[in-house]
This record gives sequence, structure tokens and C-alpha cells, in this order.
Amino acid sequence: MDIKTFFDAAILGLLEGLTEFIPVSSTGHLLLVGHFLGFRSTGKTFEVLIQLGAILAILSVYFGRLWNLALSLPRKAQSRHFVFGILLAFLPAAIIGAMAHGFIKSVLFETPVLVCIMLILGGFVLLYVDRLQLKPRYHEVMDYPLSLCLKIGFFQCLAMIPGVSRSGSTIVGALLLGADKRSAAEFSFFLAMPTMAGAFAYDLYKNRNILSFDDATLIGIGFVMAFISGVFVVRHLLDYVSRHGFRLFAWWRLIVGTVGLVALLVWG
Repeated sequence: MDIKTFFDAAILGLLEGLTEFIPVSSTGHLLLVGHFLGFRSTGKTFEVLIQLGAILAILSVYFGRLWNLALSLPRKAQSRHFVFGILLAFLPAAIIGAMAHGFIKSVLFETPVLVCIMLILGGFVLLYVDRLQLKPRYHEVMDYPLSLCLKIGFFQCLAMIPGVSRSGSTIVGALLLGADKRSAAEFSFFLAMPTMAGAFAYDLYKNRNILSFDDATLIGIGFVMAFISGVFVVRHLLDYVSRHGFRLFAWWRLIVGTVGLVALLVWG
């Protein structure tokens, strides 16, 4: 394995952490950039397993809050309600993801043109939603009704199409259903933990017999870079979204998707 491969893994890991929690599709970026770098991972596991770094980034930033939440579970109904709401929101992705795993990895992950199209369409959706004069009814993530959590969970399932964005579909769904921008982004953070942990565990289980030491080394490099960049994004995203909305991310998606399509037409 050459130095370029290690360098590519580091770049892709950095990209994973930077894009996982913003509505631009981390998987779409990894697949698209990996395509042009000529980076091939065994069973497309690298793109999924390095998400563990992003998961640990959330855990490190939110450790105090998560610890207090865990301690309050036996005595606070609000804490139990919130945890159950997160698990309920995770359920649709767990079921549909397991059923469609083979199709997602063998077909959708192998179609870079689809990634570009979804990036562009998602950019227009973000611009549209950002312009809406929405009147939020839900401002505290701990008090989201269970029905709202489940509906957001179904929105998250759209992100199984690479290029859609897990955080983007979750946040847009929450906004359209009556959440404010800050709590929508925060709910997306919390929902990411079981969702990405589940995807990590399931993908590792499915591909445990084909992964080599070299694969593990690349995944380790990607994991470390994803953790470092993920911590930065988690610490600063909520304040940015609260002040500026999603316009910057929308234009980023439109530019990357368009450039990607042109590049695919020219170089394939």
C-alpha cells in the first residue's frame, strides 16, 4: 500500500468529519471525492466505518450533557421521554437500512452521477426552506412530541440515497414539522449517535470476513481525522445555523454537484 493511499484516507477522513453534521451529505462527498482520487475500499466499508470518528466527536463534545441525561433517567420523566423519542426516530432507518443494505452498497454507492444530482436537488430544497416564513412551535429538543420524533425519523431515511444528507433531511424534516433551527440541528446531532453507531456495527458485521489489516489501517487513519474535524464542526454549527440559516450549505451543494457532474462528463 503506497503513501498516496494513506494520504487519500486522511483526506477522506477529514472530509467526513467536516461534512457529517452539516446538510451537505458526508457520504456523497466521500463517494464523489473517492471516485476522482481513485480510492477503492473493500466492500465500500471505509465510507461507513470511519463514521465512528464522527460519533466519538459528538460524544466528546456532549459528554457532560449525556452523562447528566443518563443519571437523570431513573427520576426524570422528561429525560426518559427524550431518550425514547431518539430511539423511536432511529427505528425507521434501522429497519429500512437493514432491508436495503445490499442495494444501497452495490447500486447507490456505485453511482456518482446520482450523488451529484442529489446534491443539486438538495441545494434547491435548502434554499427553498430557508426562505419560508416558518413559525416554529417546538424550541426545546427535550420536549419534542413522540409523534414528531417518529416523523423526523422517516425523513432521515431519505439520506440512504447518497447525496441527500442525513443531517440535511433530518433538519429540513424537523423545520417543516414545526421545530426551530437550533433545536432541529441539535436533534440531528443526538439522532446521529444511534444511527451512525448502528450503521457502523451492521456494516462491520456484514463485511467482517473480507476486511484485511490494510483495510483496518486505512479505516483507523480516516477515523482519527474524522474525529478531529468532527469536534470542530459540532462545537460551532449550532450557533452558526441559529444566526445564518442554511443558505451557505445550499450553495455549496449546488456548486459541488454541478462541478462533479461536469467532471464526470469530461473525465468519467
